[in-house]
Amino acid sequence: MHYVIVGAGPAGVIAAETLAKTNPNGKITLLGDEPTLPYSRMAIPYFLSDQINEAGTYLRKEESYFPRNGIEFRHGRATGIRPQDGILELDDGAILPYGRLLIASGSRPAAPPIPGVDLPGVHHCWALHEARQIRRLAKPGARVVLIGAGFIGCIIMEALRERGATVTVLEAEKQILPRMMNGTGASLLKRWCVQKGVSVHTETRITEIEKRDAFDADSELIVHRETGASLTADLVVLATGVRPNIEFLAGSGIEVDDGILVDDHLQTNQINIYAAGDVAQGKDWSTGKRTVHAIQPTAAEHGRVSACNMAGISTIYPGSFSMNVLDTMGLVSTSLGLWMGREGDDVTTLLDWDRYQYIRLVFDDDILVGAIGIGWAQSTGVLRGLIQGKTRLGKWKKRLQADPTRVMESYVACIRDFQPTRSSP
Repeated sequence: MHYVIVGAGPAGVIAAETLAKTNPNGKITLLGDEPTLPYSRMAIPYFLSDQINEAGTYLRKEESYFPRNGIEFRHGRATGIRPQDGILELDDGAILPYGRLLIASGSRPAAPPIPGVDLPGVHHCWALHEARQIRRLAKPGARVVLIGAGFIGCIIMEALRERGATVTVLEAEKQILPRMMNGTGASLLKRWCVQKGVSVHTETRITEIEKRDAFDADSELIVHRETGASLTADLVVLATGVRPNIEFLAGSGIEVDDGILVDDHLQTNQINIYAAGDVAQGKDWSTGKRTVHAIQPTAAEHGRVSACNMAGISTIYPGSFSMNVLDTMGLVSTSLGLWMGREGDDVTTLLDWDRYQYIRLVFDDDILVGAIGIGWAQSTGVLRGLIQGKTRLGKWKKRLQADPTRVMESYVACIRDFQPTRSSP
């Protein structure tokens, strides 16, 4: 059996390793479209802030690792699939026959429709070659405009500050972290960022980016806003979201929506073709709906589960659990499960504005279904355990509503109460 994996991110690498272990007699080809060893995009901010070197971003440290483990790693980009023939088409005109195929082609930055985003000095922070350019330009004292304050944007913001740059953040939405925090949590984090020396502007739309001297690639940039004064920058970094790499699937018959639609085994509607990672639209653990979860933990688990099924080991994917943990210049924030709440849910909050602490608990009956925590990092694991365990809190629901900080106490008590009683000898 020839297993072909399109994409050498976490999903692809873990899938290749899982296949090598479960079917050591199979042939495994891992296809990457960048001229480097497979690396983690989530490690790039640590590369920017000099916490690691470039090699520290690599998922596996030596090129010899792959052949040594029965994996053929090669460079190339998929341009088409012919499921009826079991053929993958590559950008160099070659074809690659497969027995079973995993599409883990990941995502790419979504460029905002702003004139000037392709100018020198304007960079996404998604690939290693872009990170190298940002490191070169983000010198101590450099004026950096960061467009986008989502999860990735906030991680990049910290890395830029650690390089000594002066950072101004522009976010089009009403708040920062619109897909991770409610308004209260976002306001608290924004205040923290400002207190740490970052200028943050929400509800801000960019109309154009231009060079002060159009004939000098190294001249400073001018960022024009719909309202307010223009900003001068030495570097503009774009963090305006990502979109899955699915264009090469046109004409393949593979069913797509926001991503590639997959079933509980991460198989597509085409036989012998699976999808994993940022490109897969699979089950959400909390809602049961099919959504794209573009986070590394989901990619890693997708890689393992899809490979097991490709190898003939039937494995059900239970669904992606929505969980984000963010360290913003020393303030840790988390959101888990159905943190936004639904109609009919009970919501309890506790806010200490001066200490930068906030808890929001969401209950369905006496079961915790979602939570937000800021400044309460020690409770993250407990909150996840209560939510994913679907633990009946009983009397502890009212106690948590009175004092949400008692989550650890409630977890211990509920686990103890549900332990089976040992019979006497």
